[in-house]
Amino acid sequence: MLKGSARSIPGVHIRDVLHTVATQHPNLIARFGGHAMAAGLSLRAVNLDVFRTTFDRAVRAVVTPEMLDGVIYTDGELNETDFTLDTARLLRGAGPWGQGFPEPVFDGVFEIVNHRVIGNHLKLKVKPKGSTCLLEAMVFNAETFDWHEGVNAVYMLYRFEENDYQGLIRPQLTVTHLQALPA
Repeated sequence: MLKGSARSIPGVHIRDVLHTVATQHPNLIARFGGHAMAAGLSLRAVNLDVFRTTFDRAVRAVVTPEMLDGVIYTDGELNETDFTLDTARLLRGAGPWGQGFPEPVFDGVFEIVNHRVIGNHLKLKVKPKGSTCLLEAMVFNAETFDWHEGVNAVYMLYRFEENDYQGLIRPQLTVTHLQALPA
């Protein structure tokens, strides 16, 4: 038996998609369950190829091209005066965050002051475009982002947090999206 899990996108009720597959091929899926955004299933290994084809067809029946466009929602830009520990702590305390109430994500254009690679992460010193405010930013799993040597400016999506490293507490941008900008 194979077990799998699925995560969906807005507009695609993944449990209903699995129900469609199970209705079209009654003995294909051994078990399934879930809700609009997540589901799980079990099927026999010999059914995997048929499942792939049928599942693909069922998803294509409900997906529109607009659903596949990468849309990124943000809470906008922070002002230079917002980059304080007090703001980071207010944001942390405003939770709990979860489905339907996501943690705030901000965006902006930043100049790169310097950078350092730490394993597969990238530590940046940045300042908001046109500002003198110097900030630390951490890009985890940086190999998945649009980054290369010689980049002077980036568009970033980030969470504004406090970083407690070796007892030194300071504000930090935790980058969730990074795009190099032309020089």
